Amino acid sequence: MSDRAGIFSGDDPFVLAGQWLAAAAESEMSDPNAIALATVDATGLPNVRMVLLKEIEPDAFVFYTNYESRKAVEIDATGKAAFVMHWKSLARQIRVRGLVTREDGPIADAYYASRSLPSRIGAWASRQSQPLESRGILMAEVAKKTLQLGTNPARPHYWGGFRIIPLEIEFWADGAFRLHDRFRWSRQTKDDDWKITRLNP
Repeated sequence: MSDRAGIFSGDDPFVLAGQWLAAAAESEMSDPNAIALATVDATGLPNVRMVLLKEIEPDAFVFYTNYESRKAVEIDATGKAAFVMHWKSLARQIRVRGLVTREDGPIADAYYASRSLPSRIGAWASRQSQPLESRGILMAEVAKKTLQLGTNPARPHYWGGFRIIPLEIEFWADGAFRLHDRFRWSRQTKDDDWKITRLNP
């Protein structure tokens, strides 16, 4: 791709995504690592919600959640997900579609331990996505877990990470007169080489 230069240059989409995220961290007001995560339920009806991307690995994108949440149940059922990161300050976005596996070992333990204590307690107290009668009940559960677990709670068995291994990544940047620049990296399996295609705006 002779015209894939500047902010689109490079031979590794994960490195490129990291560069874009680093640039966003300098200009975005809050949560530059926020992603809109899409899944589908058993009927094929889509769901989308904002979560925080916690790591870009050499071959995957990682976020963490409650495994009993709706998004986790839907991911476990299909093994697939998609997300978009959009930065208004940069007029850029990255779209990802791919396969998903769990990260529930030592890496998840280490990330959980790095969170603030209130966030760690919250992971124990919240039955994410389940009906809640009142906020008072939730806060009472937080107080109860705080007393029970102390200052160094272990990671709950129902809480951990998901690793999205892309089959498709699209880098998009705003262009004058809505003539945007778009490059799609795609492959049939996670072991294939990437094919890079410039797309019409």
